[in-house]
Amino acid sequence: MSYVPRLKERYKKEVVPALQKKFNYKSNMQVPRLTKICLNQGVGEAVADKKIIDSAIQEMNLITGQKCVSTKSKKDISNFKLRVNVPIGVRVTLRDVNMYEFLDRLISVALPRIRDFRGVNPKGFDGRGNYTLGVTEQIIFPEIDIDKVSKVRGLDITFVTTAETDEEARELLKEFGVPFKVN
Repeated sequence: MSYVPRLKERYKKEVVPALQKKFNYKSNMQVPRLTKICLNQGVGEAVADKKIIDSAIQEMNLITGQKCVSTKSKKDISNFKLRVNVPIGVRVTLRDVNMYEFLDRLISVALPRIRDFRGVNPKGFDGRGNYTLGVTEQIIFPEIDIDKVSKVRGLDITFVTTAETDEEARELLKEFGVPFKVN
């Protein structure tokens, strides 16, 4: 028997019936699902020091359990001492097993480690059923050794869903266990 992530199983057994009942879907194929999670970290100070991008890549690899790539600048901007094709960020896209594993670790371990955490901002939806969450410190992830961190940096986490509206996407993420802030 092959391994199935806990949240993937939960999606099939609990989330689909709950959303089907709430939104009156006729088929379970109409129920929105999570397609991918994209992580992005801007490392602007890498323009001056190339070693910073290497440490950012290493940290992102630890956090996601998947190889990430550096993003390169597209333009010359003299005010920022920026040239074309200079690495200025790190990104990775998670799908299927890695995506569910990361979401599980994010919800159950990383988010509760944020200082004064009262829930994630419910205003991060884009109008098309996708949600972006900004994390101010990468050290909330238990995979990161705090002693080896050179500088505390934030990262953006984007949840891409098949939902048509923000309300459907919010309910999907709520069913997965994402703790939204109550106003």
